[in-house]
Amino acid sequence: MCEAERTTRQRIADRLRTEPAQPATLAGEFEITTTVCSRVTHLSRSLESNDEQLLVAPPTCRDCGFLAFDDLVNQPSRCPDCKSEAVEEPTFVIE
Repeated sequence: MCEAERTTRQRIADRLRTEPAQPATLAGEFEITTTVCSRVTHLSRSLESNDEQLLVAPPTCRDCGFLAFDDLVNQPSRCPDCKSEAVEEPTFVIE
């Protein structure tokens, strides 16, 4: 299948198989206007049949180091602990 025939989700999966990436990076590379996190969440479900898994490094507050966010895939707007908006995006990789 040529690159033009591959879905965005398939191209994201290929990218995450080679190296970790954050949502903003993926959005820029694939010119995605919808939320990357919803595409990655859907992608993770299809990986189960391939004996692969999506690994997620959780979002982290750059000010206080908090990383126990409820939803590891989505980008929180601020830290629930110190209320800082300096929250690093989660990082995804497929193994």
